[in-house]
Amino acid sequence: MAGEVKYTEDSIKSLDWREHIRLRPGMYIGKLGDGSAQDDGIYVLVKEVLDNSIDEHMMGYGRTIDVKISDHKVEVRDYGRGIPLGKVIDCVSKINTGGKYDSGAFQKSVGLNGVGTKAVNALSDFFKVQAYREGETKVAEFEKGILVNDAPIIKSSDRNGTKVVFSPDGGIFKNYHFIPEYLENQIWNYAYLNAGLTINYNGKKYFSDRGLFDLLSNKIDEESQRYPIIHLKGNDIEMALTHSNQYGEEYYSFVNGQYTTQGGTHLAAFREAVVKTVREFFKKDYDASDIRQSVVAAISIRVQEPVFESQTKTKLGSQSVGPDGPTVRTFINDFLKTELDNYLHKNPAVADALLKRILQSERERKEISGIKKLANERAKKANLHNKKLRDCRVHYDDPKANDDVKANTMLFLTEGDSASGSITKSRDVQTQAVFSLRGKPLNCFGMTKKVVYENEEFNLLQHALNIEDGIENLRYRKIVIATDADVDGMHIRLLIMTYFLQFFPDLVKNGHLFILETPLFRVRNKKETIYCYTDEERQRAIHKLGNKPEITRFKGLGEISPEEFGGFIGEDIRLEPIILNKETKIVDLLTFYMGKNTPNRQNFIIKNLKIEKDLALEDPKKADEPEEDNEAA
Repeated sequence: MAGEVKYTEDSIKSLDWREHIRLRPGMYIGKLGDGSAQDDGIYVLVKEVLDNSIDEHMMGYGRTIDVKISDHKVEVRDYGRGIPLGKVIDCVSKINTGGKYDSGAFQKSVGLNGVGTKAVNALSDFFKVQAYREGETKVAEFEKGILVNDAPIIKSSDRNGTKVVFSPDGGIFKNYHFIPEYLENQIWNYAYLNAGLTINYNGKKYFSDRGLFDLLSNKIDEESQRYPIIHLKGNDIEMALTHSNQYGEEYYSFVNGQYTTQGGTHLAAFREAVVKTVREFFKKDYDASDIRQSVVAAISIRVQEPVFESQTKTKLGSQSVGPDGPTVRTFINDFLKTELDNYLHKNPAVADALLKRILQSERERKEISGIKKLANERAKKANLHNKKLRDCRVHYDDPKANDDVKANTMLFLTEGDSASGSITKSRDVQTQAVFSLRGKPLNCFGMTKKVVYENEEFNLLQHALNIEDGIENLRYRKIVIATDADVDGMHIRLLIMTYFLQFFPDLVKNGHLFILETPLFRVRNKKETIYCYTDEERQRAIHKLGNKPEITRFKGLGEISPEEFGGFIGEDIRLEPIILNKETKIVDLLTFYMGKNTPNRQNFIIKNLKIEKDLALEDPKKADEPEEDNEAA
């Protein structure tokens, strides 16, 4: 048969460890990304190195870890036992080699598969490991996983421990950049979960002596707490819990010090146990959603030989806490049944505040029950999936889909037929969906959730996202606001962000909301086209191409052809994450930007709003000239 592919012995290929990791990085670190999302690969690389240092601390070796991270370089130095000098190279370059297979040395470690630092090594332009042990030190250096310096063991007066330095491979992590807020969250989580550990990160000290209590205190200000944080600790389990005035449920779950962003068996058991304990305490069968509405909680457990549902360890799959231990569900339920029940009996004021919060949620739910039913019927009649939503084939909540593919699922929120049309025609139908907004959304600041069902646009959007009953079944990993970068587009962005912050704050806090960056300029000659997102990039492109290149200024999404749009939302997509700093109070934020006009807001606008000038881009010589900013008064 013509063109038949032969399948012989020559068809069978064997890849060495580094080749396999570089060919299939998603198998080892999840998705790649550029650093705009908190679960992108570059943060997993940092985590894999830090996990080894944390495991040393957990075993009682080393109370301090030094971390330095710049734009493209990571350095981690711990003061544990140090890798045995004769095994330094093997530990970072041979799969299935490591101390964590010795259960006596690492009883409840984060990782047990001996892959972590090997993946970091293979996916780094430069990787250096140095072990200090009993007056001697050993250095090994690699480039893309290939050993380039096998230094001899020499004497050293440094303290025992291990130092790892690496630079992620820019050819694999394209256009990557570390976002300081994501790194700071990572570091804080390590501090919260490891009492007595000090992490010095870029010159700042991170330390916690009250664990998950400190975590919740930093996540929710005291004014928003309906009652003081309940903090309970036991053998291999710790929890903190309160209720707030915001909508939704907000959880932070951990296993063996690992932040499980997608939850798992322990979080499911915790949510179930809270409901069961509260019902039994008040001797009334309250609706589970009323008990959990507005909850803010953290749960941490330690188990032997944890089983995760992916290499990046973001979702626990373990059914038991150890080979001979109880199930995760029984372990957590028994702890809450005793400790939380005792706490509520001993603290009647807290129990009373908790009851008031439950009754408030019950009243609100019953008030909107009729409206909710009608709204759901309207959503079905509106034929959502054919009119407002151009859906994709794979979804974030699909248990059968590949993790790397699920992580790239996104919903573009667009305004206007031309912009929606361009994105719809150029998107990847496998992972990218488009939701068309009709005009400017309602400013919902200060309104109750009743408006979500009364407003057709909001109602259809929550159905498209599948977040009516919480974000556990969110259909897209990323929600991308795609509006023009003009005054109207900025206003629409604010209105959309207000909607999410007001009614689904946990969605924003979990890093699901982004803004699409589109190029401001196209600079091209007959041989090459360069898209520029800033004026600085435009200047560089002009100098690179020379000979008076053609320069086009993009002012709206609708002006960009579908063919060009495909390049901006494909592999090189640029997304700006919406990040809430720990100092940010949502109520204060929305009051300032979306509440009644005030002199403070007027002054802010006067100070920060720039009037866009005609850049005279038809003349590259003029484009090279320095420009002055005009401020609006």
